[in-house]
Amino acid sequence: MKPPFETSPALTGLAGIRHGFFGRLGGSSTGEFASLNVSESGGDDRAIVAGNRAAILEALGFDRLATLTQTHSNRVVTLTSLPVDGERPDADALVTNQPGLLLGILTADCTPIAFADGEAGVVGIAHAGWKGAVHGIAENTIAAMEALGARRERIVAVIGPTISGANYEVGPQFAADLVAINPDAAAHIATPPGGKEHFDLPGFVRARLEAAGIAVEQAGSCTYASPERYFSHRYATHQGTKAGRQLSVIGLF
Repeated sequence: MKPPFETSPALTGLAGIRHGFFGRLGGSSTGEFASLNVSESGGDDRAIVAGNRAAILEALGFDRLATLTQTHSNRVVTLTSLPVDGERPDADALVTNQPGLLLGILTADCTPIAFADGEAGVVGIAHAGWKGAVHGIAENTIAAMEALGARRERIVAVIGPTISGANYEVGPQFAADLVAINPDAAAHIATPPGGKEHFDLPGFVRARLEAAGIAVEQAGSCTYASPERYFSHRYATHQGTKAGRQLSVIGLF
């Protein structure tokens, strides 16, 4: 059976583009990594991880998957030809105009963003942790797509399953550091009564995308609040267990 995934109506309506936000269901991993874990570095059986990745490719009808060694940076890799099998550049976003290639990023609380300009035939995928988000990973992905012929007034961006502000407690020093890096983060920091500061990461990402003139949708829900559906690093840490990683993908066919 093909693993389940979530989609966005805006991207589903674009001809020649397929995408999906996969959670933790529908794979072959067991134990703490059950069941659709796609991380090659977290301690899961690599053969099982390869099978999980293959199941995702099959679900969307692709043969090639491009992923990254994610470093919480604002670096974007542009693929204008098919990459070497197994190549994992150090970066946190991919863009391409090449049909037949599925772009993927791994998350377990950070914000995945899928991008597409259907008319130009350009797609992108980005991993926005707090560090990448405040340093402009979303804006850099847009710029890389424009370099391939996309136009921002046509680009659609979809935020996938990610931790919500209500479940992302960061504390006063972290909040101060965020604002020092990017003052716009201040509008997305809130302190509940009697609690510590929380950061609304997806809200910040959405605001940055909208400020750049991009139409934004959201798919999925809070990773922390739904551990039965998604891998969540923070939830696993609070439970004293390990978290796998889920895959968000987009490609041209």
